[in-house]
Amino acid sequence: MKENIRFHLNDPKQLEKMYRAGKVPFKQAFAELYPEVSGTPIADFWHERLSFENEEINRGTSRDMILLVIAALLAGFIAKIPAIFSISEDFFYPRNIGFVIFPLLTTYFAWKNKLSNSKIAFVAGATVTGLLFINLLPDAKNSDSLILSCIHLALFLWSVLGFAFVGETGNNQEKRLGYLKYNGDLAVITALILIAGGIMSAITVGLFSIIGLHIEKFYFQNIAIIGLAAAPIVGTYLTQTNPQLVGKVSPVIAKLFSPLVAVMLVVYLTAMIFSNKNPYNDREFLIIFNALLIGVMAIIFFSVAETTKDIKSNLQIWVLFILAILTIIVNGVALSAILFRISEWGLTPNRVTVLGGNVLILINLLLVSVQLFKTLNRKTELAAVGKVTSSYLPVYMIWAAIITFILPFVFGFK
Repeated sequence: MKENIRFHLNDPKQLEKMYRAGKVPFKQAFAELYPEVSGTPIADFWHERLSFENEEINRGTSRDMILLVIAALLAGFIAKIPAIFSISEDFFYPRNIGFVIFPLLTTYFAWKNKLSNSKIAFVAGATVTGLLFINLLPDAKNSDSLILSCIHLALFLWSVLGFAFVGETGNNQEKRLGYLKYNGDLAVITALILIAGGIMSAITVGLFSIIGLHIEKFYFQNIAIIGLAAAPIVGTYLTQTNPQLVGKVSPVIAKLFSPLVAVMLVVYLTAMIFSNKNPYNDREFLIIFNALLIGVMAIIFFSVAETTKDIKSNLQIWVLFILAILTIIVNGVALSAILFRISEWGLTPNRVTVLGGNVLILINLLLVSVQLFKTLNRKTELAAVGKVTSSYLPVYMIWAAIITFILPFVFGFK
């Protein structure tokens, strides 16, 4: 994208076409190129155009608003299927929670990116396959492999959403990092929506109770559940139509929490040495340990997605490098613990899943750490870190598919 902009810098019509084809990647690439071409009239014009921040909230067209309302109601309908059709909630929600949100968001980005018929067929086929597969599995009680299949199905659907967001199978670094950034922005704005919704719900229930009408049960079984299902859809709409809402918040959060998490990990690992708890003999502790690992990995991913676009000094790279090294240590402890448990008590669905996940994360961390180290030593550019991160994402999709579609049969639904 950057080189295409440079080549067509004196072709206003082509620049406009490129901008309309992908506004976010165009803006990012132009921001990187501008220091080299500043001073030319057309470059300065585009700089002012792209840098202008409209303080008003863009509500979109009437058609967009209608589609948003329909999507929100559909999400609420899917979430209410057990109540509408008298289906067991214990059966429905573990298997289908991902279908409340992901297919609607996938449809939105497939429409927005104007995917080809073959790509739409792939997206639809993958989604329908997951839907049929998970719901046709036997209702095996206390089946760890079934639970893992349900959990990883959500990750698989997240990967399908990523394919629709990127719009291609090749390693388009900008778009894949843009997908990670979208997830970070969505988490921020969805949290704000839920906080505001929670406050409004409390006020609404309280006001009705004052006049003697107790609507708590009806409200939380109907209005609240629809609101929860619709929140990520509304959040996506806002991030796509008004990127300025969280465009500056997410980078600040990434830069603020990265060093804080690094300090927390140092303190936590030190405290663990002097505590009586360890992940080798305590299963619950190992679960929490791996949850910590996944959380820190997410922070690294989002930080890389933000930092590769806006880097002011080596301090941010140092923070990411230290955080990656600390996470490798955490991963090493978790990996050794799971290997110890396998050697002592054998293979189980949970241990196989955690082992494979930890190995994949360790490889990813090592690749990211090597590129960060090279960047600090001026042997490569920071973009190489983003390239490694983006190119590794399909590996997680493949692993999620294996756990979702194969693991239950390997272990006989145990």
